[in-house]
Amino acid sequence: MPHPAQRRRPARDRILDAAAIRFYRDGIVATGIDSITADAGVAKMSLYNNFASKGALVEAYVDERHAQWLTLYTARAEGHEDDPRALILAVFDAYLDHAAEAFELGFRGCGQLNAAAELPIGDPGRNAVRRHKDEVESILRDAATRIDDAHGVELAEHLVFVLEGAMARAGLDGSPERMQRARSIAERLLADA
Repeated sequence: MPHPAQRRRPARDRILDAAAIRFYRDGIVATGIDSITADAGVAKMSLYNNFASKGALVEAYVDERHAQWLTLYTARAEGHEDDPRALILAVFDAYLDHAAEAFELGFRGCGQLNAAAELPIGDPGRNAVRRHKDEVESILRDAATRIDDAHGVELAEHLVFVLEGAMARAGLDGSPERMQRARSIAERLLADA
């Protein structure tokens, strides 16, 4: 049951927060609407007044994770707009920051990748994951082409593979150590660029 101060928050926010914890910790398929409404301290009708379906809630969850990551990235990138190498490392740092927030839930890796693994092709939630990953890749590509116009796209693709591979393995390991090592690899790639 939510704390009285939490009940004053809008029902939509409480539902989304409860879903985020459950989806990340237990998975989307394993999480029922009843557990989300109980954790949020709302009636089932309140959930459906705010989200047309569980699928709409999943999409909102993925979009919210993207917004959280983008906030972390923006904070890391602030003041480094003229340094494309720092902007690239800020991407890795933002993922590490996001991972640090997940420790209290039991670290399971990238919430977006976890969601995509559970959702069928064409699902709006899976499409939201793609939008997130495309934006991250675009950030890397823009910065990498500022470093090396001729090979920047290839450099960005290498960085994406390092980042995504590290996140997948970090999720399996239950530790962000591989993500920290991926950042070090990125530094070496950037030093050679």
